[in-house]
Amino acid sequence: MSLPLAGLKVLDFSTLLPGPYATQLLADMGAEVLRVESPARPDLLKVMPPMAGPVSAAHATLNRNKKSIAIDLKHASAKSIIEGLLLEYDVVIEQFRPGVMARLGLDYQQLSNIQNRLIYCSITGYGQTGPYKDRAGHDINYLALSGLASYSGRKETGPVLSGTQIADIAGGSHHAVMAILAAVIQRGTTGRGQYLDISMSDAALALNTIFGAGALVSEQDPTCGGEMLNGGWYYDYYETADGRYLSVGSLEPGFAAGLLNQLGLRSFMNNLTDARPEAQGALRDAIAEKINAQPLAHWQAVFAGLDVCVEPVLTLNEAASHDHFVARGMITSATDTDGNAIKQINSALPFRKQSHQAGVGLGDDTTAVLAGLGYSSEAIAALREARCVK
Repeated sequence: MSLPLAGLKVLDFSTLLPGPYATQLLADMGAEVLRVESPARPDLLKVMPPMAGPVSAAHATLNRNKKSIAIDLKHASAKSIIEGLLLEYDVVIEQFRPGVMARLGLDYQQLSNIQNRLIYCSITGYGQTGPYKDRAGHDINYLALSGLASYSGRKETGPVLSGTQIADIAGGSHHAVMAILAAVIQRGTTGRGQYLDISMSDAALALNTIFGAGALVSEQDPTCGGEMLNGGWYYDYYETADGRYLSVGSLEPGFAAGLLNQLGLRSFMNNLTDARPEAQGALRDAIAEKINAQPLAHWQAVFAGLDVCVEPVLTLNEAASHDHFVARGMITSATDTDGNAIKQINSALPFRKQSHQAGVGLGDDTTAVLAGLGYSSEAIAALREARCVK
């Protein structure tokens, strides 16, 4: 069966994480993605260790199943190449600051005159409008400004960094993919494309869906380590005797009762639904003392057969070899340009390629792409000589 996005062709002008992860998801679902890369300003993701052959492991994954053409977008001949590509590629993703693509003559207003079916998605920190639109930022800044960081952490530590970039991925990448696919569906009705303004800070604010709802109604802000799901209750991580951790998510009455029975803490049953800080603190301390008395392997054996929402905190390599993820096909491999296999985390989407091509080097497909547009070998050589392409 063909993948659902077969036939969708995407020009990807983005670097680093938000845009490339969005186009990785699209490519994994069958879209044909062509990266438009700068010959002079390298994507830092390519050299972020560890390396997997000629490129980094991160680049080999994030840019798998994509082609690469290297073009200096400031060169006088660059725009005509992009215009030629628009006859085939009708989705564009870029994540420059507002105004950059317009100065290059490659913004939506200009390109949609050439291709009226164009779906053009811009991913930025603060969006294309508003007082912060030209402001620099990173994931940490969007989480801070959106309020998410204000209750992500402990009272003792204050806000803490997440292990992954929440605003970049859940905010930028995922919202971009959802918007693009919605626009593709609408284009099927209207026959026309549209412009999509994705703001990572907007999306981070929207991710406050549970606590944000309560905060706006009550005018009371959630606090670090003060809520049911962020350390204020017994729902938490607990250290084992060997310095590892166990996650306890036993909130529902049946799960909670099973947990306390197993730990010999039935005397704390009334504390389960007592929201007072002292009641939850006493329960949390009692669970912590029990769990800290044995190593992680002991607790894995104890809870393996119990359905009480308790799981070990695994390292990434432990997770990659876990029976469940292996059975689900979540660990895969991609083949690089030398034929070597690179172990990777697979797409979590139900539509995904069964085999992957690792992210390629800068401009590996320049000659083939230009030839496909009708450029002769002499014309391509002249563009290289003029340093328009690489």
